[in-house]
Amino acid sequence: MAEQRIDALANADLRAALLYARSQVGPVTADDAAAALGVHRNVARARLDRLTDAGLLEVTHERRSGRSGPGAGRPAKVYRVAPELEAIEFPPRRFDELVAALVEELPASGRPASLRRAGAAFGRQLAAATGLRPARDVTRGLGRVCAAVRSLGYQASLVSVEDGRAVISTPTCPLRPLVARKPEAAEIDRGMWTGLVERGLDGVRAESVRCETADCLDEHRSCRVVLELAQEASASGETARR
Repeated sequence: MAEQRIDALANADLRAALLYARSQVGPVTADDAAAALGVHRNVARARLDRLTDAGLLEVTHERRSGRSGPGAGRPAKVYRVAPELEAIEFPPRRFDELVAALVEELPASGRPASLRRAGAAFGRQLAAATGLRPARDVTRGLGRVCAAVRSLGYQASLVSVEDGRAVISTPTCPLRPLVARKPEAAEIDRGMWTGLVERGLDGVRAESVRCETADCLDEHRSCRVVLELAQEASASGETARR
């Protein structure tokens, strides 16, 4: 499967189709891709099917009208971004193994905090690379965070925001392959999201954001990033919406 993914991404047209799918909040259809890529629907469908064969996308069916029952029409064929637990590299550089070795070299005492700080610094670097601008409103700011991650080629979407608690879903989190290799490195991943949030929300510091992750090791599910914001950040978001 790894060779199939590399072969698929060696094709510029397939890369463009995959980047389009990853740039969207949810699943896409062949019609969506055709309009975005400027090609015929049959060409778009063929490219999406080749990406599916390579394990980069998954196919499902859903009714996009929102209706159900008689008269709702046939469900549309849609393509979802597949969870990615292995980095796509040629030749394999094995950076995840290097980072895993560096993690082991850190003193056990204080190691989680050190990993989170490193992750937060990395998150700030990603934010800077995308030109992420902060927002006062929590929903808008976290939406910008997800859009910034998608612009880098990693799908992420904001699932919910309620009472200072937010959930982000991401099948292709930038650090997921590292976490799959070295679960202890999840602290770096959590730190990365706090660094991104710091740049996406006005007046919020990474240290004030509590982040937990789930399902990162499940090859059939997206990662869930659960963020709990400090009370003042949540309150400022509510004020901005009034």
